[in-house]
Amino acid sequence: MNGGNGGRDRRIVLWRHGQTSWNLERRFQGSTDIELTPAGLAQARRAARLLAALKPDAIIASDLQRAAATAAELAAITRLEVTHDEGLRETYAGSWQGLTHEEIVERYGEQYAAWKRGEPVRRGGGELETEVADRAAPIVERSADKLPDGGTLVVVSHGGTIRTTIGRFLRLEPGSWEALGGLSNCCWSVLGEGARGWRLLEHNAGTLPEPVLGDDD
Repeated sequence: MNGGNGGRDRRIVLWRHGQTSWNLERRFQGSTDIELTPAGLAQARRAARLLAALKPDAIIASDLQRAAATAAELAAITRLEVTHDEGLRETYAGSWQGLTHEEIVERYGEQYAAWKRGEPVRRGGGELETEVADRAAPIVERSADKLPDGGTLVVVSHGGTIRTTIGRFLRLEPGSWEALGGLSNCCWSVLGEGARGWRLLEHNAGTLPEPVLGDDD
């Protein structure tokens, strides 16, 4: 992620989708296609009004319906087309998907502990976090490269995918990506471009602090 380009002053807003029933149940969604709850849709509408004030130039989104429906709320206000890309989906987590947090800890305790320690783990036999970054970050970078100077890109995706993408853009070691913390439903983080590359300007912004429910989903 070079990002420098003489400092074109671009911004990338990474926006997590609204609430789903599986978030409330603390079920690991991964690539499972779960829709927004009515509350999640309301979150998206509220957040879209705030994000529209940033006058985004482009919107890209995961093709999973919870992200696509969230993006559609911003598109309706801004009249921008949304570009959907499966490369922005959440981490595929194999046998973990559909399990609650408690079930994962009970059945895959050693794997879960290793992941929390920052070790490369194929949770449930799925993707490594670095593999998620390998597919998602280049999509974000290509879209950002198309922005005008001073332009803003909104990326509508998922908690884990957003964290790995931020880690890659900031050139952090993968073992430390967890230090970024999660995003609450429909909150966002902002990367800004400086002379020496990308910087994290805001993280988990958009509302008063709320619990992070089902982070990697």
